[in-house]
Amino acid sequence: MLRKKLQQFIEETKESKGTVPLYELEREYALKHGILHAEDVTPAKGDSRFQNAYIERCDKETEELINQETVEFLNKPIAYLKEHKNEFVYLESEWFSVIGVEAVSVEVDDVFGTYDAMLGLKLQKKYRSQIEGYLEEVLQDDSSFDLLFNGEDGLWDLNFTLNDHADFHEGLLMLEVYGLIYEFLFNLLKHIDEN
Repeated sequence: MLRKKLQQFIEETKESKGTVPLYELEREYALKHGILHAEDVTPAKGDSRFQNAYIERCDKETEELINQETVEFLNKPIAYLKEHKNEFVYLESEWFSVIGVEAVSVEVDDVFGTYDAMLGLKLQKKYRSQIEGYLEEVLQDDSSFDLLFNGEDGLWDLNFTLNDHADFHEGLLMLEVYGLIYEFLFNLLKHIDEN
């Protein structure tokens, strides 16, 4: 799964740019699996894979756009969402597309006050047990995720509580939280490939 998606991204990028700018996570995986040679890789520019992301702040109740944001918005602490409980942050990135995710939304749960990530994951229905196994292994509470296959869209609706991820804490910036989510999902696909 991951190998195929990353290989497609690399081939498309190599065709248009000659070399492939990758962050360390993707570079390590691509080299380990022989998807490309070290001389074809350049370090990705910028300190963030989300520098070209499309970001919205939206109203939770109506889902209406409050404001379209620039990447600088991601330098706010994640606690911003506790102070603005009526909002969620919606983010699209080419890097999420690489791992089969269109966008990721983050909000604070009204009842429990936890931080939740919500997304659609493009994986076949047959991968349910591997997805659940990974979520149960990595998240510290078995009840901290909801996983439902959406037959119409052919993807998994996945919601999980960020608070139950070992590396999450309220001192993180939104940029770091989205990076944590990306790595979490990248490793999920890696887990499925290896099992």
